[in-house]
Amino acid sequence: MTTLAPPAVRVQEPTTAKGGRSGSVVWMAIPALLMFVAFGIIPLLGVIALSFTTWDGIGDIHPSGLDSWTAALKDPGLPHAIWVTFEIMFISWLVQTPISIMIGVFLAATKKYRGFLAVLYFIPLLLSSAAISITYKALLDPNFGLGAGFGVDWLKQDWLGDSKLAIGVLIFVVSWQYIPFHSLIYQGAVRQIPTSMYEASMIDGAGRVRQFFSITLPQIKYTIITSSTLMVVGSLTFFDLIYVLTGGGPGDSTRALALEMYQKGFMANLMGPASCIAVILVLSGVVLAQLLRRLGGRGDESMQEGV
Repeated sequence: MTTLAPPAVRVQEPTTAKGGRSGSVVWMAIPALLMFVAFGIIPLLGVIALSFTTWDGIGDIHPSGLDSWTAALKDPGLPHAIWVTFEIMFISWLVQTPISIMIGVFLAATKKYRGFLAVLYFIPLLLSSAAISITYKALLDPNFGLGAGFGVDWLKQDWLGDSKLAIGVLIFVVSWQYIPFHSLIYQGAVRQIPTSMYEASMIDGAGRVRQFFSITLPQIKYTIITSSTLMVVGSLTFFDLIYVLTGGGPGDSTRALALEMYQKGFMANLMGPASCIAVILVLSGVVLAQLLRRLGGRGDESMQEGV
């Protein structure tokens, strides 16, 4: 008696970009690519070209070679602006990262009231930076702010009139506004970690602290890199908050690169040197992003958290 052969199984060939779903995905990405080129690449090329010219923002544009770069790099205020920018960047990263991780881990638990807290914590991110700056400027006023209203002497300090206090206030306001966003990122990352890992560690006798350092932190490694990249690159573009809160003062103690660029271009009408500072900001962001990406490990892009 003969046996019947099992039916042949047809293996579907993966569709290619020439015809199939992969091709449709490529076409769907074209509008986003065009927007990026129109509002990202072309303006960047324009700024680079403008950095080799002399222009007051109104009259004719005159090519000037490296004159604008020479003027920008020889300006004694540029090194100070770079120092202030990186000081704000580094200290705000040190403040935001641990607090964001702790809040994100806390909110990742499946408790009803924590969902309400997640919404409550997210409110500062919905507010305008200019509005936040005006509010804190009024609250910290030594004559009419919280200190005078509640009679608390240590709140009556000239918070925005002292260089060290002004930097501290600036970092506090930045952290207050952006910690909710990064906490949300960490909350999503922690929820992707398999619960079986925690259950196995509990069987081995690990407590919450040991679980945090042995499971949670290693599993959200790439989320930390992503969050840090957003913090660092975002710190380069702080303008409205600094402009409204301190105006770069007292003196030039909070005069960051973005504010330096604005004052050069729109107050001194030196568009060439201002464009040079803009190029420096872009290059700094690219270099820092690549360095943070390398910290995540070369060749580890295919690894996924929680796996």
